[in-house]
Amino acid sequence: MRNKGFAVTMIALIVLGAFSVGQAAEVTRLKFSNFFPVNYKWSVVSQQFCDEIKKQTNGRVEITHYPGGTLTSAPKMFNGVVQGISDLGLTTIIYNKGRFPFAEAQDIPQGFPSGWVGSHVVSDTYAKFRPKEWNDVHVLSLFACGPWMFHSLKKPLRTLEDMRGMKMRTAGRQAETLKALGGIPVPLEQADVYEALRRGVLDGVVNPAQILDGWKFGELIKYSTAARKVIGNSGVFYLVMNKQKWEKLPGDIKAIFDKVSLEFHEKYAIVSNEMDIDGVAFLKKHGGQVIHLSDAEAKRWGEATAPVVAAYKKDLISIGYKQAEVDAHLSYIKERIAFWSQKEKEMKIPTLE
Repeated sequence: MRNKGFAVTMIALIVLGAFSVGQAAEVTRLKFSNFFPVNYKWSVVSQQFCDEIKKQTNGRVEITHYPGGTLTSAPKMFNGVVQGISDLGLTTIIYNKGRFPFAEAQDIPQGFPSGWVGSHVVSDTYAKFRPKEWNDVHVLSLFACGPWMFHSLKKPLRTLEDMRGMKMRTAGRQAETLKALGGIPVPLEQADVYEALRRGVLDGVVNPAQILDGWKFGELIKYSTAARKVIGNSGVFYLVMNKQKWEKLPGDIKAIFDKVSLEFHEKYAIVSNEMDIDGVAFLKKHGGQVIHLSDAEAKRWGEATAPVVAAYKKDLISIGYKQAEVDAHLSYIKERIAFWSQKEKEMKIPTLE
């Protein structure tokens, strides 16, 4: 009897062991690539996203987060996800001009007041139009940064004349805006900008205020000119997933990803505003100054950059979009800017003045 009991116990242990191994094999392990530094607020939120997915799937999905471009650099992020180098990727469309023509509408002068508004506008736009440029991946979230400002090392930029000949780091369609204002665009990855500023290779940088603290450019920048009244853009960022990996997920896991992604879209949007506020505070702490254009000067900047909008329309038509489609797209963006700007006030979302 004792031998029989021992044999039964051993069989039970073997079965339980096999079951445990089977359970362990069911864990889906994914890689999340992100070009922001590890302590950048959007990186912190991204780690929270990974943790929340693990929590809500009861450990069935584990995501390893690779911030700081350690897995793929910002310009290579999208292809890295498509090719499976990473399973998830977070970066901005500006590094691949022409790859996301529909989304680039937020990178031309539009009058965006904040990243929170821009985040909701791009989400609405994607839901309404479903542009084919995202077909190679599964989109988890589209959000946006605050309106880009003109940050200079030494020279205050108060007029169009002040902008002429300024060598400033920028990318994507924002480079066309800078050229229209008389500046000279210099394409660099964000990680290389601080040193270029420190050495005086650049006169400044065109970016949202968040970079003043997040990338510590505010230690060097002395003047930041806000021009969002007329030409404020709101560059698009994306969190996407490898399409094949997504399709292999069970239905209940996909539902959890959808739920968590929706929740975190709002977190990324809120943090976008927070980082701009932090950036301006960091600039002032280090002796920097924010310059606001007069109404008359803002109008001049708007007139100078109007050809950028016309060129964008022409580019979309040249790749197959119809004039009516382009006009409808830009009209919808304007309507959503107005809608979400009002919501931002009603909900008392903190934002830059």
